[in-house]
Amino acid sequence: MPFTVVRMNLVAPHEGPEALSARYRAAVRMAAYADAHGVDTVQTEEHHGTGNGWLPSPFAFAGAVFGATERIAVTVSAIIGPLYDPLRLAEDIAVLDLLGGGRLVTVAGIGYRPEEYEQAGVEWGRRGKLQDLLLETLLKAWTGEPFTYRGRTVRVTPRPFTQPHPTLLVGGSSKAAARRAARLGLPFFPSAHLPELEAYYREQLTAHGTEGWTMMPAEKTPLLHLSEDPDRAWELYGEHFLHEARMYASWQSKDIRSAVRSAASSVRELRAEGVYRIVTPDECAALGAESLVLHPLCGGMPLEEGWRSLRLFTDDVLPRLHG
Repeated sequence: MPFTVVRMNLVAPHEGPEALSARYRAAVRMAAYADAHGVDTVQTEEHHGTGNGWLPSPFAFAGAVFGATERIAVTVSAIIGPLYDPLRLAEDIAVLDLLGGGRLVTVAGIGYRPEEYEQAGVEWGRRGKLQDLLLETLLKAWTGEPFTYRGRTVRVTPRPFTQPHPTLLVGGSSKAAARRAARLGLPFFPSAHLPELEAYYREQLTAHGTEGWTMMPAEKTPLLHLSEDPDRAWELYGEHFLHEARMYASWQSKDIRSAVRSAASSVRELRAEGVYRIVTPDECAALGAESLVLHPLCGGMPLEEGWRSLRLFTDDVLPRLHG
């Protein structure tokens, strides 16, 4: 049985506030529909200053989803850790963990866009030290006990629902990220299929005398959209996928390792590449993948088309997988 994901990043390149409000509210309703039909998690993310509405506040969105659902998890993959105030983040995650009854999964990375640091007034060169401070502070804060933070004694409340602490993973594609996760005894979430980095993480667990696990993306993890007529869907909606693919590509360099990596410059190239795939319900059910990631609102997809894709996934594909 594959692990099932509905991805929501709320990109909408040409929408004003009224249309974007409708998109946000539709996304929450979609999450509720996915929850009622057995999807495992809603995945969301964080980017700043993109100019196309890319979700900058994933925890606010997670709170809305928890208020509308009963069982589905929300995976924030990933936050840009050094941009957060550690004590405030500890409080926010604790509150969300209580609201969701332990359904929040947070992946903490350090990002890869210097302009996001510049916008936040955070020094790019200090990101590793700031990430260490963030993770160490979160783990201390969630114990509910007083501890020393920047020379003063503090105590963070409320205590979270999940014990010993809310689900927290360290994301990244570098040895520094793997070492950081191992030193703190936290799970590691490589940003791409990187077996050699997973092996290094396990070596570091042994070296630090800690325990942990990895959430490794599959070698190929296509982002899916469902349609009864993929040819027509590519013709009508291919530009939405291409918009997101090209923006991701503009942020990446040879040193950035990502599970979503496209070199396409046209819809035709994107379709041939297979990073984004439009499939029929029969094709989706036959994929045999470890995880299925549905991206119903990709790149500002029209809401009615997003709903068609989601309903094909939940009403047609999932009953076959569950059966």
